[in-house]
Amino acid sequence: MYHLVGDKMSFPSQCHDHAGCIRTAVAAAEAECRRRGARLTDVRRRVLELVWSSHQPAGAYALLEALGREGFPAAPPTVYRALDFLLAHGLVHRIERLNAFIGCTRPGEAHSGQFLLCQGCGIAAELADAGIDTAVEQAAGRLGFSVTRQMVEVEGLCSACREGAAP
Repeated sequence: MYHLVGDKMSFPSQCHDHAGCIRTAVAAAEAECRRRGARLTDVRRRVLELVWSSHQPAGAYALLEALGREGFPAAPPTVYRALDFLLAHGLVHRIERLNAFIGCTRPGEAHSGQFLLCQGCGIAAELADAGIDTAVEQAAGRLGFSVTRQMVEVEGLCSACREGAAP
């Protein structure tokens, strides 16, 4: 997710207060679940909150440990079922290369996965660029390939890490 700073978009910062992100994500998840007639249980809600607690992708076992510390049932199937639900309802994305999860900034909207992954601080940002989708589909079509799912993961350094300002 990008943040608006003045009239420019910026990469999320490590110092960012995630409480607003979490509230927005939970409200969007509740609305999407109501729309779909799905149930956002306490465990599913807490896993979503934990995923959104930073802009760094969260692994299933880190989520499992956090749930266990909070007194939730701490068994791998609990976390994996919650993540499967959140993925199926478009509330989180799986970052393939990291085998980790990040909150979806556009739940309820059909879109492909496009992510910028900072190699310095570990923060990830979801892009929403239809031009990337189109370019991939056109290039694939020229080769006779039909795209059924896109996941674009771009690694690099955010501006804070490039400038040596990341904590």
